[in-house]
Formats: sequence, C-alpha cells, structure tokens
Amino acid sequence: MTKSKPRDCLVEEFLRYLEVERNASPRTLRAYRDAFATFRSQPKTPPPWKRCRADDFRDYLFELSKKKQARSYVRLQFSAFRTLYRFLAERKGLARDPVRELQLPKPEKKLPLVLTRQQIDELLNAPFRVPKEKAAPAWMAARDAAIMELFYSSGMRLSELAALDVRDVDPYTESVRVFGKGRKERVCPIGAPALEAISRYRAAAKIQSGPLFINKSRRRISTRSIWLTLKRYLRHTSIPISVSPHKLRHSFATHLLDAGADLRSVQALLGHASLSTTQIYTHVTVERLKKAYADAHPRA
Repeated sequence: MTKSKPRDCLVEEFLRYLEVERNASPRTLRAYRDAFATFRSQPKTPPPWKRCRADDFRDYLFELSKKKQARSYVRLQFSAFRTLYRFLAERKGLARDPVRELQLPKPEKKLPLVLTRQQIDELLNAPFRVPKEKAAPAWMAARDAAIMELFYSSGMRLSELAALDVRDVDPYTESVRVFGKGRKERVCPIGAPALEAISRYRAAAKIQSGPLFINKSRRRISTRSIWLTLKRYLRHTSIPISVSPHKLRHSFATHLLDAGADLRSVQALLGHASLSTTQIYTHVTVERLKKAYADAHPRA
C-alpha cells in the first residue's frame, strides 16, 4: 500500500486565500497548484518554502529551459511563486523574496488571431441553422445565440460570462455589470442585438432571476459547456481556424480599434489592469492594415 504525499499546509492556506479573498478562478488555482507540485517533485527536493533561496529557483529555471518548456509556461510557474512570496511577506512576515532577483525569459510576442466581421456573422447565426441536439430543450438555441452575441458585444471573459446573474443585465441603460479578476467590478455597454437575444432567450426559458445562463438541469452553465457549445457550432461554419471564447474577445477589441476606438476605452471595456496588455491589439490592427495595403495597392 503506497503512502499518499503529505499536504503542503502553507500552499493550501495560500490557495484558500486566493480563492476566498482574491476570487481567483478555478483555472488559476489549478495552474498554481500544479506549479508548486512540479517544483517540489524535483529529484533533489528543494527546502521548505520559507527556507528556499534564489539558487533553488535558479536551478529550477535551468531545468525548465533544458526541457525546452514554452516561455508562457515558465512565466506562469514563476508568477505562482511570486504571488506566494508576496503572500508570505504580507501574512507571515517573511523578509526576503528569493524569486525577485531572477531574470525570466521575455514573453513570446504572438499576435492573437481574430475573426473577420463576415466570420463573426456566420458564427452568430449558427444556432438557428444547426439542428438541435436530441432531448435538448427548445430554448437552448436561443440561449446559445444570446451567449455568443453577448461575448462579441461585450468582450468579457468566459468565466465572467458564466458567472452573470439576470440582475447584472440592465436593458434600460443597455449595459451589463461584470465582476472581473480580483472581483473588480466594471460596467460594459452592450448592443441592441445582444439585448434582444437575451430577451428572447429569457422569454423562451422562462427565466426571471438567478443565473442568467443555465444548462438542461436549469443550473448555472459551466465554462466547459460554453466552450463545447461554441466548438459544436464552429463545425457547421466555413471558418478555417479554431475558435475559442477568448477569440471572440480578441475580435471584439480589434474591431473596436479598427473602427477608431481609443486604446484607453478598449482597456476599460476589457477590464485590463495594464494598458500594455491592451496594446497587443494595436499590433493586430496595424498588421491587418499592412495586409490590406499589400493586397490592394498597385505598388505595394
């Protein structure tokens, strides 16, 4: 009979803090837990967290580079460590941060893929063209249409959309209240097509209060269900790329900038803490302009 590994009480306390006080998403909690477990499972077991030195993390960084791990993976791992040591400094009085002095690889500069407006229209119309699944309630197509319209109309994250309640949508001010990372609240304007789609769905599903988007059991829909629903409709379109809910967010931001919206406004709508995060969409817009120029100008 194999013995189970003892639980790391310090990590468990930290993860509870992230979940309860910082409202971290389940995905973040899983990623951080995996980062801590991977670090501690090295052949040469590192010392306890409070006694770790910079060299311990430098050795781990070297091991990750030898395994040719993606820069995004490495940066996510060390984001978990940095957040842990901030917690230890604030709550446990730890004087030194062994991770602070490390030089991490720079993030890869990958421009997000976005859909064209024609592709967006094709995807948003899919729920009414695709045959409904067996035993699916009659209102489900209206729900799926409302979900995709709201994604593209607001640019919100997948977790934010799944967490919406009926009371968060205000048809009079044509806006939706969103709770983002760290429970930061913002108000996003939404267009008439999204409001009409939500109204049709609520009438069909007879929803008066509670979760806005529900599953067949009339409980709050999961983020995974939304993802699978989007993939199902994608199979019935001519769109050649894989589309995730996040690509609808990318498309929302890029189309706003294409139409002349300023960067600060797009930052506020997306709920980005830093303007540098939003600036990636300006690069997308510039690349699209370059392509249009190359395709159309006689001396390009």
